[in-house]
Amino acid sequence: MNNNKDKNMLNWADVIHFATKGNPEPDRRVEKTEAEWKEILTPEQFRITRLKGTEAPHSGALCSIYEAGKYNCVCCDTPLFDSTIKFNSGTGWPSFTQPIKENAIKYEKDTSFGMVRVEVMCNTCDAHQGHVFPDGPEPSGLRYCINSEALTLQEDKEEANS
Repeated sequence: MNNNKDKNMLNWADVIHFATKGNPEPDRRVEKTEAEWKEILTPEQFRITRLKGTEAPHSGALCSIYEAGKYNCVCCDTPLFDSTIKFNSGTGWPSFTQPIKENAIKYEKDTSFGMVRVEVMCNTCDAHQGHVFPDGPEPSGLRYCINSEALTLQEDKEEANS
């Protein structure tokens, strides 16, 4: 499906395909009731991840952090992004060019607020993460614009100790 030289790199055509034709199967599924999610998440994490909210730009703790590590879903701890593909998009939200693996993210068409966008969610637990846009840097051209509250940073211990 992907025409990039790097067969593992997603492009906009892949994103649109997943959003319209169906997403890849996740490695595992995590399902909880609304009450169970409220028990383990802060009110702001719940609002963003379970109610599809958005944090104010430049307000998230992970916005300006670039330490080596993995960015995991705050709800289920599934690795979603890697620090090596994080970049400063100037938007005020953590931005990435690729998910950590093809089946980490779930894509859905989002027509809220009079716009047409592609929503990205954790493919393991359906937690809202943010949106993906086709205006990112090369070679993928993708910009995953992610809510800081939807992620936790698991620092790379080897990099952190050096």
